[in-house]
Amino acid sequence: MTLRIGIVGAGANTRSRHIPGFQALDGVEVTAVCNRSRASGQKVADEFGLAQVFERWEDLVASDQVDAVCVGTWPYLHCAVSVAALEAGKHILTEARMAMDLAEARQMLAAAQTTDRVAMIVPAPFYLETEPRLLQMVRDGAFGEFLEIRVTGLSGAYEPEAPIHWRQRKDLSGNNIMALGILNETARRYAGHERSVMAYGRVFTPERGDGETGQKRASDVPESLGAVAALESGATAVYHLSSVAAHGPGTSIEMYGTRGAFRLAGGRAEVAAVGADGWSVLEVPESEQGGWRVEADFVDAIREGAPVTRTSFEDGVRYMEFTEAVNISLAEGRQVELPLP
Repeated sequence: MTLRIGIVGAGANTRSRHIPGFQALDGVEVTAVCNRSRASGQKVADEFGLAQVFERWEDLVASDQVDAVCVGTWPYLHCAVSVAALEAGKHILTEARMAMDLAEARQMLAAAQTTDRVAMIVPAPFYLETEPRLLQMVRDGAFGEFLEIRVTGLSGAYEPEAPIHWRQRKDLSGNNIMALGILNETARRYAGHERSVMAYGRVFTPERGDGETGQKRASDVPESLGAVAALESGATAVYHLSSVAAHGPGTSIEMYGTRGAFRLAGGRAEVAAVGADGWSVLEVPESEQGGWRVEADFVDAIREGAPVTRTSFEDGVRYMEFTEAVNISLAEGRQVELPLP
């Protein structure tokens, strides 16, 4: 039987990855789309040969021509669409940055737990090729106990005259700050959960022009963020993210343990044993590599009951809890203990 997918929000990632990914699978058909306007939805339908265009996402979710929903909107709609889809008996795949805040994430998880439908979040995409090997090395004790973790995301440019982006608007992105959540999702795969966090943030341009209305509006999501977290394992993790760091080094994750270290940077993974002369590139045979399998994994979970590991709603709640704690720390100027009540 054909699995019919409906798309709510056809942004860049949805058009470049999700729709082509689903269309490449046997027995899967993308049947419908709902975008921000009827015209933009029709453009996507024409580009990919989709049969139906909906003006309201509620009608797409309720359609008997849709078995599963893929949400590619900004975070402000992730919860509403996901919960409605699950309540309508549909499987759900939602874009990363699970929800606006922890309360929404918990609401989504509660809805998923009342049904046998598949609920999945698009995983953090960083270094998926080498992840299986590195995780096995962690399990085998190759790095010992982690002591220090450094997560960096320094990029962008200082452009105070640039129009506001949805990621700079809390009403659209919620408590999500730059790539904090998905970087935390990646780091915790290797090192586990946090027990406390202290954060500092800065907005350099508090108002920006709205490209649609021409009016000024608040830019209220930090453009610079520093956070220090204590992990349950005893390790210390330091996060430094910026969207105004022209010529910055980009994204990297470094983990230093009692027996060795690894770092993910510049498109490759490198490892080093304690006492070694330096770093060496981690070479993984193609047959053992991971990679982008989001659409196939979602379909396998629906058809075969395969477990959702990248990424479950339970894991999403974990990184949303971390981002919530960071926001509390920013607002109240204090260390925040985890887990949150």
